[in-house]
This record gives sequence, structure tokens and C-alpha cells, in this order.
Amino acid sequence: MNYSFLDFLCLLGAVGLFLYGMKVMSEGLQKAAGDRLRNILSVMTRNRFTGTLTGFAITALIQSSSASTVMVVSFVNAGLMTLAQSMAVIMGANVGTTFTAWIIALFGFKVNISAFVLPLIGLSIPLLYAKKSKTKSMGEFLVGFSFLFMGLDLISQYVPDLQQNPEMFAFLQHYAQMGFGSVLIFMLVGLLLTMVIQSSAATFAITLIMCSKGWIDFNLACALVLGSNIGTTITPILASMSGNVAAKRTAMGHLLFNFLGCAWVLCVFNPFVDLNAWITEGLGQGNPEALASFVKHLEVNDPEVYSNLFNTLPSDHVLYGRVSAAQHQVEALQFSVSFGLSMFHTVFNLINLAIMIWLTQVYVKIVERLVPSKHKDDEEFQLKFISGGLLNAAELNIAQAEKEIAVYGERVERMIDMAQRLVHTKEETQEFTELYSRLEKYEDISDRMEIEIAHYLNRCAEGRLSNEGKLKIASMLRIVSEIESIADCCLGAGKILMRKSQSHAEFNKDIYSNIDTMFGYVKSAMLNMLKLLRDIEHAREPEIIVSYNKEREINNYRNQLRTSNIENINNRAYEYQAGIYYMDIISDLEKTGDYIINVVDAVKEMMRQKAE
Repeated sequence: MNYSFLDFLCLLGAVGLFLYGMKVMSEGLQKAAGDRLRNILSVMTRNRFTGTLTGFAITALIQSSSASTVMVVSFVNAGLMTLAQSMAVIMGANVGTTFTAWIIALFGFKVNISAFVLPLIGLSIPLLYAKKSKTKSMGEFLVGFSFLFMGLDLISQYVPDLQQNPEMFAFLQHYAQMGFGSVLIFMLVGLLLTMVIQSSAATFAITLIMCSKGWIDFNLACALVLGSNIGTTITPILASMSGNVAAKRTAMGHLLFNFLGCAWVLCVFNPFVDLNAWITEGLGQGNPEALASFVKHLEVNDPEVYSNLFNTLPSDHVLYGRVSAAQHQVEALQFSVSFGLSMFHTVFNLINLAIMIWLTQVYVKIVERLVPSKHKDDEEFQLKFISGGLLNAAELNIAQAEKEIAVYGERVERMIDMAQRLVHTKEETQEFTELYSRLEKYEDISDRMEIEIAHYLNRCAEGRLSNEGKLKIASMLRIVSEIESIADCCLGAGKILMRKSQSHAEFNKDIYSNIDTMFGYVKSAMLNMLKLLRDIEHAREPEIIVSYNKEREINNYRNQLRTSNIENINNRAYEYQAGIYYMDIISDLEKTGDYIINVVDAVKEMMRQKAE
């Protein structure tokens, strides 16, 4: 087997294309996904049973559990599916992958989705140049989807061609007579093999070759298939590397499901293998355990036939008749083994599903402990009170939206702290870059939350509402827009600091002190605004007056600093360039105060409407 350094670089490129496809697909989904996609996914995953059926149907359709679980990871990454919903879909996908095994076993082929990739890219490109942003985003999603499949296909092309070189595994026959130790060894081989070649179908084919050559018997072939169930989880784990915490938890949930499934099978391994052999024989497909013993018998008693068994001999050859008869018998037994392995895979996954489906919430808790958030309420995007599906009573919808707006405000309030920390973080360091990236991520989440809440409120407005209810929704839409503007200001402060870093301007202690004071005023105003949002229905006039007083404090302090800034530059207390960035940050914070008071104005308007 020739495997060059260029082949290895091509493999790295294929993994890169796969990860890039995942990123583009997820970003396209985030932009294109409105209420319609959220509602479709909500209906498909309404409970653990419909979620399981969805996973089974998708995997049976595209014939790749890796691709379907990667899609689930991207849905979770985009905030369209909860962790609990994804667990049910992944369980279904594990059963769906047995459909592929049956097609290979019965018909000897597999649908090649990658054949449709280039036509799909060709159809997607015009969408990228469309005027409508949603159409453009759908084009991005389809291109990302195509790259993802192309990457998967190229990965299997550029890994070492183990399927065509089964001699590499001949040494394993020395470990086939170690009892339960052999089972563990071959399970590990199946795991590693599937991780490397990125295809449980290819592992299945290699397993069949090893059985046909008499190197291993049926129970060790089952151990290889068992290991491949864990090995196939590497693809979604790779995909989740570019995702958020929720995506990483989904991939970990997939690994955990398969690992625990294999653990219980190992406890009853020999009886479970015998059960599947009995089912296969009972269905009239022969005894799958007979192939290895038949080939070994040939090897001992008729070595000439054995050595020529897998070669094509001319019809006039002296061994032609005996080899041909042996070959026909081996082919019949090969089908029996193939059928038996498919049965083992199916029964294993069905029993695993029947046990694990009742433990979905337990899985979620375990995964959350295994993959904790680096920060409180990390960058995963998931609405807390507003869910997909049908709307309920109108008043209840408005109450849910009010709670969601308060959560939205709390998330954006954290951005003010991040911006302040960024001011005091040393520039051109990894900590500065990571904090700025986190600020960008939060601003992106803020944009998506604004769209989701606004869509929900618009749908509420389409229902049967009183004039008071419609006016209330109009005020709430204004609040959502203003909160998003606060998030923009926080990122704006980060962008000013990035420009300051590039121009190498320096702030002195007085500038830092004044900026901190301004941040203090803004945070105080923000906390008062959140107090109003948490209980909009019972907002009181004194609290609103406090907000107006805080706004005046912010404006007065801004004016004071603006005047002193000119004097400080003239007195050479700091450079002119530093003064520009200093005033930009102060103006940005004053603008944040304006948006905060706009939210308070909207709450005041709701109070006035209620009084009337």
C-alpha cells in the first residue's frame, strides 16, 4: 500500500473542507431560519418518540448516520433545537443507520449522496446572488451542506485504503483465541478502524473479508461491528469543534449513547451473539457461525483449494471444479454472515433505543456535567420562554414575550461588563482577542434573539387581540429594537478599542478612571431598566423618574468630560489620538444611555395605555 505525504495533506484538506462546510451550513441556517423552520423542527421533535422517528427517517433517507448527526449538531448550534430534542433524534439516527447495513447485506450497494453534491452547488450559486437576504442565506446553507458531504466523501478517499489491503489485518488472527479478551481487542479495532476510515459501511466490508478468510469467527465479527458504533461518533465530534457549547454537548451525547449501549452488550455478549445467530438461522438464512469453521477446515484438509479459493482459475485447471464448489459454498455462507451482522446491528440498536429513550433527561444532565460552560450562560442561543409550534391564548403569549424580553435585557447587560473588561485588558494579547470574540458572539446572539422575539410578537399581533394588546405589542417591539441597539453600542466600544490597538495610542490613569466612572453610570441605568422589565405589568412612576435622573447624570458627565478633554490635549496630558478614542468611547456609552432611556419611555407608554 502506497500512502504518500501528499495523500496525508489531502486528508487534512478534506477534514478542513468538512469543518468549513459545517460552519457555512450552520451560519446559513442561523440567517435563514425563521419561524417556519423552527416550527417544522418543533413539530418533528415535539416529544422523544417523534424525535426518534425523525432521526430514523433522515438517516434511512441519506444513508449516513454521520451526516444526519452532523446536521443535528448544526441545528443545535443554530439554536433551532434543544439538547433534549437532539438526543431523541440521535437515538433514531442510530437505528436508521441499520437500514444502510441491510441494503449492503441484501443488495450489495449503498446510495452515494456525494454524486449529487456538484449539481447541488451549481443550483445553489445563483441563490447567493439573490437580492432577498433569506434566499441568499438558503444558498449559503446548501453550499455548506454540499461542502460537508464533499468533505466526508474526500476523507474516505484519502484515508489509507485498508479495504483493498486486508492483509494488513492478518496479524489479528493471533489474538482470536483469547476468550473475552479477544472480544475487547476486536471491539477496539472496530472503533479505531471506523475512526480512521470514517465509514462504518467500509468497516462492515472489511469484517466480512476477515470472516471469509477464516481469520476470525462470527462473535469477533460482531465485536468489530460493536466497536464501529462508537467509532462513527468521531464525525459529529469533529463537526462540533467549530460549534458552541450546545453543539459540543450534542456530539458528546451521541458518544455517550453508543458507549453505554456497547457497555451493556459486553455484559451479555456471548448469549446476545447466539441470539442473533439463532434469529438468522430461524429466518432460513443459514448459520452465520459456520463460515469461519468451513474455511479453517479447508485450510487444514485441502490447502490447495484454500490457497486458490479467492483467485479466478481457468476452466481447464485441475482444481477448477473443487475450487468452484468451495467458492459457491463460501458465497452462501458470506451472505449468512452479512445477514447475521446486520441482524446483530439492528437488534442491538433497537434494544438500546428501547432502554435509553426513557433516560433522555438523565443524558442531558450527564452531558451538561461532562461539557460545562466556560462562562455563565455561555454563547449557546436558546430562547427560554418562547418556543416553536402553535400559539396559545393571546394574553399568555404576551406574558411569555415579556419574560423573554427581560432575559434578553439580562443577556445584553453582560455585554457592558465585557466591554469594560476589554478596556482594561492588555491589547494584542490572546485574552484581548478572546474577549473581543466573545463580545462579537454575544452581539450576534443579540441580533438573532431580536429577530426571534420580533417574529413571535408579530405573530401574536396577527391573532385576536384588543386595541390595548396591539398597542402593548407595538411598545414591546420598540423595547426589543432598543435593547439590540444597546448590544450594538457594546460591540461598538470593542471596535473603538481595536482601532486604538492598531494605532498604538495610550490611555493614562485619569482616562481609565473617567471611563470606569461612565461605565458605572451606564450600568446603574441598565440595572434600573432591567428592574422595570422584570415586572412591566407593575412598573411604578418613582422607578421611571430614577431612570430619567440617571440619564441626566450620564449626559452631564459626558459634557463635563468633553470640555476637560480639550484642555487636557492642549496641556499635553495625553496625545490627541488618545483623546479621540477616549471621547469615542464616552460618546458610545452616552448613546447606550439614550437607548436605555428609550426602553424606559416604551415602558412608560405601556403604563399610560394601561391607565387609560
